[in-house]
Amino acid sequence: MPKIKTNRVKYPEGWELIEPTLRELEQKMREAESDTHEGKRKCEALWPIFKISHQKSRYIYDLYYRRKAISKELYDFCIEQKHADASLIAKWKKPGFERLCCVRCMQPKDHNFGTTCVCRVPKHLREEKVIECIHCGCRGCASGDS
Repeated sequence: MPKIKTNRVKYPEGWELIEPTLRELEQKMREAESDTHEGKRKCEALWPIFKISHQKSRYIYDLYYRRKAISKELYDFCIEQKHADASLIAKWKKPGFERLCCVRCMQPKDHNFGTTCVCRVPKHLREEKVIECIHCGCRGCASGDS
């Protein structure tokens, strides 16, 4: 969760360009957190939260690394203020993890048999064609998938 906006924080140049999008995503996050969990499995209740968190991190990553639309100062500020997941962005920079949905899907300790999540298996190698990750609801984040 991002830190609360106060007057003591000096916002870097360019903040006003990305602030509306981040505010909109924060509002969606609040709605997802307050949604009812009735009729859902325990793990399914968290899927919208993971999705919005991924969306915020991807937005900042794309602005800095792909489009080069924000400065290093603003990027560091967003990471410092927890508007984006620094460990997830660090993985996106490595080959083979460009489409990673969440850090938990690649940790062997969280899965049976000490492997990675089923969503990390390329689609052409899967036995079942339609699957969902139990951690975040991802349907496939392997780099070879299009």
